[in-house]
Amino acid sequence: MILKKFAVVYNTNIEHSVEVKDEIVKLLIQNGKNVVTFDIDDLQSGFDFVFVVGGDGTILKAARFYSKCSTPIFGVNLGRLGFLSQCTAENTKNAVNKILNGEYTIDDRIMLRYDRYTALNDFVIKSSLSGRTSKFSLKINGKVVCDYLADGIIISTPTGSTAYGLSAGGPVMVPSLDAFVIVPICPHTLTARPLVVPDSETITICSSNKPDGYFFSADGQEFMRVNTEITINKYECPVKLVLLDGTDFYTVLRDKLHWGTSPAKI
Repeated sequence: MILKKFAVVYNTNIEHSVEVKDEIVKLLIQNGKNVVTFDIDDLQSGFDFVFVVGGDGTILKAARFYSKCSTPIFGVNLGRLGFLSQCTAENTKNAVNKILNGEYTIDDRIMLRYDRYTALNDFVIKSSLSGRTSKFSLKINGKVVCDYLADGIIISTPTGSTAYGLSAGGPVMVPSLDAFVIVPICPHTLTARPLVVPDSETITICSSNKPDGYFFSADGQEFMRVNTEITINKYECPVKLVLLDGTDFYTVLRDKLHWGTSPAKI
């Protein structure tokens, strides 16, 4: 694929994002490329490739937008963890050169969909009554699975399994898996455990807190109050996440989450 039209998205609220954006633009222009820049709050379409400069939150927002455009995105991390990124400010030049030389792959990452909302990481459903547990009923393909007495429920993709779901006791899932994981938040029973289901399943969550309903969030960035059942499916447009050649999930897991490393060595 010949890449002609590039965009560089950056987050002005993150320190050094403008400088890194300018460096990427300079490198692309030196290689005769057409490049446009804009802030993460002013996303635009119509590009062959998009660099996203910021933290994981910036990449999540860009991912939701560019998934429907089938546009590959590449993250340059200026945040704390940068689990979705392949590059830091220090090795930007090397990363840009590799991309221009075609030394990368495009990894399709599945997403969640509820109504007009999509998520690359997760959907979270919590009680609207702060500090109180709620009864959540789980159905899969219209059939009742169980009731959770919990603070909430996380529905996560494999990509999002290393985010909120992991903190709540869920499993780490390899991003290539075609599955979702359902994780109760602080359940009041020892028999409530995370449940992994195929991504072809339809997941329905309803709460007994009516008419108060509950709060719903997508990737921790979009929020709404819900008074009806929430029916979740796989989104038809995957995120096209760019990975540099030689990168693998297990290396990222080890380097960024210090997986299996003794606390004394961290």
